[in-house]
Amino acid sequence: MTAADQPASPSEVFVLDRVFDASPELLWAVLTEAEHIGQWFGPAGTKLIVKSLDFKPGGVFLYGMGMPGMIMWGKWVFREIDAPKSLSYVVSFCNEDGVPVRHPMAPLWPLEVLAVQTLTPTADGKTLLASRSWPINATAEERAVFTAGHASMQMGFGGTFAQLDAYLASLKK
Repeated sequence: MTAADQPASPSEVFVLDRVFDASPELLWAVLTEAEHIGQWFGPAGTKLIVKSLDFKPGGVFLYGMGMPGMIMWGKWVFREIDAPKSLSYVVSFCNEDGVPVRHPMAPLWPLEVLAVQTLTPTADGKTLLASRSWPINATAEERAVFTAGHASMQMGFGGTFAQLDAYLASLKK
């Protein structure tokens, strides 16, 4: 990570920690393989479209989140991958071709957000997913909008991770 990729302040880092009832290896597979991601990823009520997934440093995950009346496209550009321990990637809203665009409902949302996720086994056989994300290449105003959005992101990821919990449980049947 370069100095330009560092958060401007600790308060702008979006922090999300969650323990999942899965081994690091299973959680890694469910987080990184297209056939799994399509089963749980996205806000509740959306249908995920996996357009492409090239899981390697520099590779791209291009996806759409279908909701009534629209598809919101997004992409991740993978930076670092250390299976099954950690990964980092740059998240952007984009068009269907992967060209970054402004958030369709928040025009001052940063164009790029760096996400860093680590998976740590717990003593009881589960896995702690620690996720940290913050804007990069962003203006002060975009950083402020991102920071102001932390509470709504907690709610959104809460629903997404509830779907991930349910999907993991279905794999154990």
